[in-house]
Amino acid sequence: MADTTTDVLDLIRKKLPPGKTELKMEDRLEDLGIDSLSTVELIFELEEKFNIQIPYNANDTEPEFQTVAEVVDAIKKLVDKKS
Repeated sequence: MADTTTDVLDLIRKKLPPGKTELKMEDRLEDLGIDSLSTVELIFELEEKFNIQIPYNANDTEPEFQTVAEVVDAIKKLVDKKS
């Protein structure tokens, strides 16, 4: 399970704007500078990495994943469900 967390955090870090390196579980993606396009790219990368399908509606005005912890928890649940 720790490997899943590490892998998710690594993928999120790759989406951070230049100069940003700090990443905490309570950080909001928006506050980290991860915009909606980067979020969609992140979802595709997570789906590919873990061979899962993430339910996501890009037209939804309220994003499902707002914090780093929410992304990690959602991926863990989907990976567990797949096993």
